[in-house]
Amino acid sequence: MKILDHDLQSIQEVRVILAAAKQAQKVLQSYSQEQIDHIVAQVAAAAEQSAVKLAQMAHEETGFGRWEDKVIKNTFASRQLYRHIKDMKTVGVIAIHETDQIVDIAVPVGVIAGLIPSTNPTSTVIYKSLLALKTGNAIVFSPHPSARRCISETVALLSSAAVQAGAPEGILGCLSILSMPGTSELMKHRDTSLILATGGEAMVKAAYSSGTPAIGVGPGNGPAFIERSADIPRAVKQIIDSKTFDYGVICASEQSIVVEKESRQQVVQELLRQGAYFLNSEQSAQLGSFLLRGNGTINPQAVGKSPERLAAMAGFSIPAGSRVLISEQATVSRSNPYSREKLAPVLAFYEAEDWQSACERCMELLEGEGKGHTMTIHSRNEAVIREFALHKQVSRLLVNTPAALGGIGATTNLPPAMTLGCGAVGGSSTSDNIGPMNLLNIRRLAYGVREMEDLREPVPMCAAKQVTAEAAAASAAPAAPAAMNEAQLEAIVQQLLRQLMG
Repeated sequence: MKILDHDLQSIQEVRVILAAAKQAQKVLQSYSQEQIDHIVAQVAAAAEQSAVKLAQMAHEETGFGRWEDKVIKNTFASRQLYRHIKDMKTVGVIAIHETDQIVDIAVPVGVIAGLIPSTNPTSTVIYKSLLALKTGNAIVFSPHPSARRCISETVALLSSAAVQAGAPEGILGCLSILSMPGTSELMKHRDTSLILATGGEAMVKAAYSSGTPAIGVGPGNGPAFIERSADIPRAVKQIIDSKTFDYGVICASEQSIVVEKESRQQVVQELLRQGAYFLNSEQSAQLGSFLLRGNGTINPQAVGKSPERLAAMAGFSIPAGSRVLISEQATVSRSNPYSREKLAPVLAFYEAEDWQSACERCMELLEGEGKGHTMTIHSRNEAVIREFALHKQVSRLLVNTPAALGGIGATTNLPPAMTLGCGAVGGSSTSDNIGPMNLLNIRRLAYGVREMEDLREPVPMCAAKQVTAEAAAASAAPAAPAAMNEAQLEAIVQQLLRQLMG
């Protein structure tokens, strides 16, 4: 019996699916705005109707988070995203700038490679599918292996809805034979126009190293600063609600709390009142050893687990009903897991002398990991808020809101997105919450408004004389200006004029 090579099969499947996607995209890019919007509406409705089913599938397959929260994410990625993009112009002429006599024309990029993580699998597929369809692009998904079934099911459901609404077959594709060579082929293939990467740091780096234009995001590690003027009970509620949402798997969620010495006791009491559990030094050491693996990476077994489960895996027990685990810390380093990104209901707790020291601590945390991503401040002092906004190396500074849902645009008016750019400082090509405009090329029709003669502005006589005199004085020739004939003087003036005009 002949055994077929798995990697080669994977590469061949990529090529077949990409060929179909390319042909489908050529058809879709000829559709009108009305046709595109009809398809998007039908796909969004299908996704929303299946929000519960897909959430349960994702939870059962990955073991991450809570399926009830995944329903919210699926609904957010369908209903809320649809409401945000439904009236956007994404086909043909999308803007006319009458004063400047420039016309903006939307051009689809082509075929997009959509890399999907295991932490938010179904919601990210819904989100990326709607963005691709709205912009007249095809998209081929590469699932995370541990979420392949729920991702494949989501793509199949959305693809069926799209085709029934009039989209060409093959406009949404999904790899079924998964391998690293296959994903590499998808990213590097000449028919792939853009990579939209959401996932781990290594995968995002591979996307940017592929030679294909890419939009990827780095890790989050956002601190939450509770400033002394904050509504402390509300701030604590929002932080705990955020960090426990789907057990912390959204990368914008808080990773540490920073408080001022003056308000420390009030914050601690409120955290305890609302269900936080402060680890003692021995428990912190036990959980820290479980969180950080020997190779310096955070243990994936900790991702999206409940506090009780985390404690049990680390070898100790906690009171029933504990909502989040908190470890008091005084250092920031790659070897300190509590100062790193933890996609689980675990928070570090730092005390600072004042808001300036808290600002420095937040900078230190972001410098260690999460630079360019997201952080939160809870405050009623606009001057302090503005200082944080001016100095923090993040793309989203969230104010008085849960970070997990505020960062993606659910509890703020940021564009709804499951892919959050980190800007150049965070190794990303953009700082945007990724939306339709990020998946379009804009062709600009620009009318001439000036003639060549309009660029030749006359040099004032006084300026010409001054320049001529300076040039003559700097000349090594001993001849006095009076000795120059008219032709020589004209030559010098013309030379200087040419220099002035570039």
